[in-house]
Amino acid sequence: MTPDRMTPDQSSAADVKPTAPKGYLRLGHHVVLPVERSTVIASLFAAATLLLAAAATLTLGRLGIALGDLPSTVLGDAQGKDAFVFDRLRGPRLVTGIATGAAFGLSGALFQSVTRNPLASPDVIGLSGGAGAGAAAFALLLPGVPVWSGALLGALLAMCLVYVSTGTGFRDPGRLVVAGIGVAALATALTQYVVYVVERDKATVLTAYLNGSLAARSWTDAGTIWLVLLVAGPLAALVSRRLTIAEMGDEISAALGSDPGRTRTAAVLLSVALAAGAVSVAGPIAFIALTAPQIARRITRGAGPRQLLSALLGALLLVLADLASQQLTLFDDLPAGIYTMAVGGIYLGYLLTREWRKGTL
Repeated sequence: MTPDRMTPDQSSAADVKPTAPKGYLRLGHHVVLPVERSTVIASLFAAATLLLAAAATLTLGRLGIALGDLPSTVLGDAQGKDAFVFDRLRGPRLVTGIATGAAFGLSGALFQSVTRNPLASPDVIGLSGGAGAGAAAFALLLPGVPVWSGALLGALLAMCLVYVSTGTGFRDPGRLVVAGIGVAALATALTQYVVYVVERDKATVLTAYLNGSLAARSWTDAGTIWLVLLVAGPLAALVSRRLTIAEMGDEISAALGSDPGRTRTAAVLLSVALAAGAVSVAGPIAFIALTAPQIARRITRGAGPRQLLSALLGALLLVLADLASQQLTLFDDLPAGIYTMAVGGIYLGYLLTREWRKGTL
């Protein structure tokens, strides 16, 4: 039958545009991606808000770049004050903050997914504290060794201590929190010993770093954390589907052809690497890794790690905290980690209360 002799039913059927099944996103006529629309919409909104926060970081304040000059400045055509502000003061700080927040958010999403525990994050179980202690020890005692290697070693040691001390690995929420608090306390004690006893005269140099700060960041710092994120991000995306299956339980995961043990190991190692990389350039900034994935899950109301949205929200939270650090005149340039600690502490209290009422603690 030729096209000009098609029946009305055939003609109407040919005009119907194919639609993607629920929970999938269609791109054109032949490409269908397993991405929920709610996640896409939330991610676009988070990215737009992050862009506004980034513009505010560069334009607000006495040294801010005029909004009309911002595009040319970002493209490298600035001169004089604008070039100095962007290249030395705020540009590296902003770019470092975006990648650091994203790394913390992605790290928390991986860890919460693999442990199936909303209270699990590099902050609560002591990974950030261990990374901070390792970075401080290497920076002061082994100045010739890269700081990031100390952060990675400290994070790995903290993870091993928590895993062994719980007696059940990462499964029991109550034991995980208690063991994490203990490991974090040990890491804090070691950090204070290194800073105030071994190298007392250099303590002021690391004060802001140990609280978590983006002040005085350089393009080298930005390059370091972006490299970590660009390497670990795609690897995390590769295990995303397996993590979603693993959240159903080890038996179902194994029955569906996913090795839960290898998936768990890969996710934990990626989480530690991301947290250690973030700590090495900005210090142990608290609670970004805890709150960003939880906000992502509550926005989308779905299963799975929500990696992209968690990373975007982590970047947004840290950029907003650093914006407050720079612009709030009530406090004199407090480190961004102080603001995230205040907000995250309240949120942690809420999560602990909710888990206690549910009987899981």
